[in-house]
Amino acid sequence: MTTSPFSGSYRQARERFAAAARQAGVEVTSHVIPDIVGLEGETLATDVVRLGLPEARRLLILTSGTHGVEGFCGSAAQIALLGDEGLKARLAAADVAILVVHAINPYGFSWLSRTNEDNVDLNRNSIDFTQALPVNAAYADLHDLLVPPEWPPSDDNVRAIADYIATHGEAAYQRALTIGQYAFADGLFYGGREPVWSTRLMRTLIETHGQRCDAIGWIDFHTGLGPPGHGEKICVGGLDAAELARARAWWGADLASPIDGMTVASNVGGPLLDTLRNTAKHAQATAIAIEYGTVPLIDMLHMLRADSWLRRHPEATQAQASAIRASVQAAFCFDDGVWQGQILGQARVAILQAVTGLSRQGATG
Repeated sequence: MTTSPFSGSYRQARERFAAAARQAGVEVTSHVIPDIVGLEGETLATDVVRLGLPEARRLLILTSGTHGVEGFCGSAAQIALLGDEGLKARLAAADVAILVVHAINPYGFSWLSRTNEDNVDLNRNSIDFTQALPVNAAYADLHDLLVPPEWPPSDDNVRAIADYIATHGEAAYQRALTIGQYAFADGLFYGGREPVWSTRLMRTLIETHGQRCDAIGWIDFHTGLGPPGHGEKICVGGLDAAELARARAWWGADLASPIDGMTVASNVGGPLLDTLRNTAKHAQATAIAIEYGTVPLIDMLHMLRADSWLRRHPEATQAQASAIRASVQAAFCFDDGVWQGQILGQARVAILQAVTGLSRQGATG
C-alpha cells in the first residue's frame, strides 16, 4: 500500500521530503532559520533539491509553504514528484531542471500560521522598500474589528463585520484585507518593512540556480480560495502581457489573472513570484500560483483572523491555541482522500505542462 505524500505536521512533511530525496538519490540542501524553533521544538529549515542536468538552461521552480499552513498541499506535490520516474525522465530530453523548494516559510508551516516569524505575509513582501510604502486605507478602517480583544469574537464584533460586508459587499471586504497593508505589524496580510529571511533566501536561490538560464518557470502552490479541490492557475504580480500570453500557452486558456479580472484572487503587491522577475532579469520568466479551493471565502478569512488573534495573544491557554491551530489547518488542507487526489493530479499536470512549455522556450521564444 502506497503511503500518502500528505503529512500531518511540518516535522513529518520535512522528514518525508528528506526520505523521498534519499530514495531518488538526490542531495538536499537545508537552509536553517537561526535561533527559532518550531511548534514541536524542531529545527526550522527550507530544504532544496535540484533535479535534472546541472547544465540545463531552462529551470522550473516549485515552491511550497509560501503561506505557511498552506504548505501541506505543495509539500505533497513535491514529495510525489521526487518519486515520479516518468516525469523526471523527461527532464534531460527537454533540457529542463527543476528546483524543488520545500517550505519557503518553515515557521508558518510548523506553527500552522499563514505568516512568517515576523508576522509577515511573504506574498506582500517583494515590493521596493526604497519607495514610499503602499497605503491601504480600507484595511485601516477594519483593523480593530478584524483582530478583536477576545476570541471567539463578541456578538457586537460579528454584527459589525456582517454590516461592513452588507454595506460594501464581499468583494470589497476581501480586497480591503488581501491587497496587503504595511501599517499594522500585528495585523493581517502585513507586508513588513524590509525583505524578510525567506524572501532573501528565495532571491539567493534564483541567483544561484538561475544565473545561466535563458528561461525560468515557477509554480507556487497555495490553498484557500475557490471551489473545493479545484486548482485555479493564477498569474499575479509585476507581469506583462507577453508573460501572461506565454503562461496561457503553457497552462491553458483557463489560466486566470487579476489583470483582466478573471480570478478569485486580488492582484496583490509584492508577491513572492516577483522575486523572479526582479532578480533574474536576464531570463524569460513565466510564473504562476496554483490556488486549490477549500472552505468558503468568509470562513477562510475568519480563520486568518483567529490566526492573527493568537499571534497577538501568546497568553492564550494551550487548549485554545491548539483548537485555533487545528481549525486553521483544517481550513487549508482537507483530510479527505478524494480532495487530496485532486490536488496531486492537477499538480502533476501543471508540472508536466511547465516542463513542456520550457522545453519550447529560448531566450527569445
